Amino acid sequence: MTESLQKHIREYVDISDEKLEKYCSAFTHRKIKKKEILLEEGSICDFEGFVVNGCFKVFHTDRNAAEQILYFAIENWWISDIDSFINRIPSKLTIQALENSEILLISKKDKEQLYLEMPEVERLMRLKFQSSIIALQRRVIDNLSQSSEERYIEFLKKYPQIAHRLTNIQIAAYLGVTPESLSRVRKKIVKKA
Repeated sequence: MTESLQKHIREYVDISDEKLEKYCSAFTHRKIKKKEILLEEGSICDFEGFVVNGCFKVFHTDRNAAEQILYFAIENWWISDIDSFINRIPSKLTIQALENSEILLISKKDKEQLYLEMPEVERLMRLKFQSSIIALQRRVIDNLSQSSEERYIEFLKKYPQIAHRLTNIQIAAYLGVTPESLSRVRKKIVKKA
């Protein structure tokens, strides 16, 4: 089950087979059913996860009970509430499976121990963390400076492998628009084509 994780790691760091096997053995495999909650808002996130297959959404529910989707995670993506995981505070996020999924989970304790034993693991996670921060920064800038049409087009360009797996409501929640607004944007794009 760890073959995809091993392949992913080797794309970022040079690591011996022995160390790679030790690192991967620290993960627990879990099957998650569609709509199942992996992390509930208010609980402490005690894992980082690597998505083997399936799709998840990471979201916050606002005071009007509307979902604000931060990101989606599909195969070979990492998933967690990093604030809750690192600072041991109640999560402001919920992580839910959008499809029947499989994920590999590692605990904070195991991860910290492996950081001490394997500098390659710390380098891998630093590189992944930097990529996440860059993506988040770009998303914030796009949300502040682009129209809903531009954000939708950019979403389709950046994530063609995800868009077809989502409902219009989920895409709208990610873009920060109503489903009706997204419908108007889509009609406008079709008319231009």
